[in-house]
Amino acid sequence: MVKRHNKIAGQIYLWLAILIFGASSAITRKLTEIGAQHFIDARNPISLCNVLFVGNICALLVLITIYRRQWNKAILKKISIINWLNLTKVAILSGAIAPALIFQALALTNVNNVVLIGRLEPPLTLALSVFVLKQRVNIWETVGAVTAFIGVTLTIILQPPGQSTMHMGVNIGIGEILSAIGAVALAVSTIISKQHLYKIPLGIYSVFRTALGTIIFFFLALIIYGRDHFTDVFSPFLWQWMLVYGFVIVVLGQSFWIKGLKASTVSVASLVSSFTPLVGILAAYFILGEAPTMAHYIGGSLILMGILLSQIGIRRQASLRTELPKMISTSAQHKVETTIGFKGM
Repeated sequence: MVKRHNKIAGQIYLWLAILIFGASSAITRKLTEIGAQHFIDARNPISLCNVLFVGNICALLVLITIYRRQWNKAILKKISIINWLNLTKVAILSGAIAPALIFQALALTNVNNVVLIGRLEPPLTLALSVFVLKQRVNIWETVGAVTAFIGVTLTIILQPPGQSTMHMGVNIGIGEILSAIGAVALAVSTIISKQHLYKIPLGIYSVFRTALGTIIFFFLALIIYGRDHFTDVFSPFLWQWMLVYGFVIVVLGQSFWIKGLKASTVSVASLVSSFTPLVGILAAYFILGEAPTMAHYIGGSLILMGILLSQIGIRRQASLRTELPKMISTSAQHKVETTIGFKGM
């Protein structure tokens, strides 16, 4: 009875986390719109860079609080130099480059595009797993990945022409391109993690990735945008909103997610997380008033169909095992997190 209660509680925590993560893109865009109404010396105090930088600091504090016991000499000594180098690669790709590209995409295109095009990550990760890791996948996962990929492609090429559009036979927006590149960076990062970092404790992986990613992003922004780019990072107006953002998206989101993973299986967590795109689209509508376009309906329908087919494959694989794996390893978490995409940081 207690075990069943824990499973139910775990699923509730996962659903709460997915509701928060799914709405994160819309909330991020809304914050920047609020900041645009309160300029400081012609600058938006709640710029996307400020949100990402401060949000990462909030996330790091949460992760250190949760995983501080894993950071001890005995565990750290077991990590080889090669693994630290691979951790660095992952931190650069998934902790700095991908978030920066996604945040920039949010500034150039609507949230629905970012949400749906970000779904390029799962099929790309699956393809790389097959060709690089020689991983076997069943027909359901393959068909699901191909269907989702077609959906993402249609979402991109059916976009109406906009201000930041490149004409390459079809009208492709720069924001859409950045979203796709961000998804590629996340997929490559996941493959590196699967191949080399599956034995690294989750706490060390998460804290190191977030910390190094934040530092690298900070210096990249300074190089690209100049020394004054983070002038308003200590603005009281920014922090009053970031306290809300940090508490809801980072503290509650991460806490619910980790609690849910501890009491759930890979298949259950993957199923729940597959609803993230739908939550993202609904959040964009209710928070920002962004109604889906025909491209979103067509591409989104195929993406959701692909997710459903993939879930059938995942459930079938799980049913062949005597025990469903618990969400305690880094590699297992990667398998689920590729279905989530952007989590607000």
